[in-house]
Amino acid sequence: MKKITLSLVAALAIGLTANAQTPDVKIGAKAGVNFANINGSDANGDTRTAFHIGAVAEIFINEKFSIQPELLYSAQGMKFDDIDEYYNDNTFITTSNTYTTKLDYITIPVMAKYYIFQGLNVQAGPQFAFNVAAKSAGEDMKDVIKTFDFGLNFGLGYELPLGLFVDARYNLGLSNVTKKIEGETLKAKNGVFQLSVGYKF
Repeated sequence: MKKITLSLVAALAIGLTANAQTPDVKIGAKAGVNFANINGSDANGDTRTAFHIGAVAEIFINEKFSIQPELLYSAQGMKFDDIDEYYNDNTFITTSNTYTTKLDYITIPVMAKYYIFQGLNVQAGPQFAFNVAAKSAGEDMKDVIKTFDFGLNFGLGYELPLGLFVDARYNLGLSNVTKKIEGETLKAKNGVFQLSVGYKF
C-alpha cells in the first residue's frame, strides 16, 4: 500500500508540474474542519471533531466543467461512551467515560465539478484513502484497521474571482474500516462532513 500511495502522490506531483503553467489549471491549498463518525450496525458512536489539510489542483475541461484531484491529510474516527454498571455496598453505581477512536488517513479525492453560476459549483467523485494512524482509547488498532478505504464525495463550493474558495462536502464510506475479526467482518464505515477554506493560484 505504501508503494501505491507513493505512486499516486508522484503522479499528482508530475501532473501539477506539467500543467502548472497552463491557463486551464489552478493549483492551491485547503484546510478545514472534519465532523467524523463511523456508521454501521456494529458502530455506535458520536462525532469526532478534527481537521483536514492539503493540496488541490483544478483542471478545467471547459468554462462549466472541471476535474479536481486533491491530496489531503484527514483526521477521522468517532467518540464513544464506555458505561460501567456495578454494585458497591448494596448501591448500584453507573460510571461513564468518553473515549476517542482516531482513524487518520491520507486521502485522494478526485472531484468532478460543475459550475452552476459564476463561482457556485456542485461536486461529486470517488475518494481513495490510506490509513496512517489508528488508535482507540489510547490503544493501537493498526492490526484490525484496513489500510485502504474507499468512498464517494458529494459537495457544494463557491470560489471568488481572487482565488479564495469555500467547500462543504460529505464523504460516504463504502468499505468497512476493519479487517475480519475471528472470521467476521464488522459493519463499520467512515462518514465525514467537511467544511474547507482554501486558495488557488
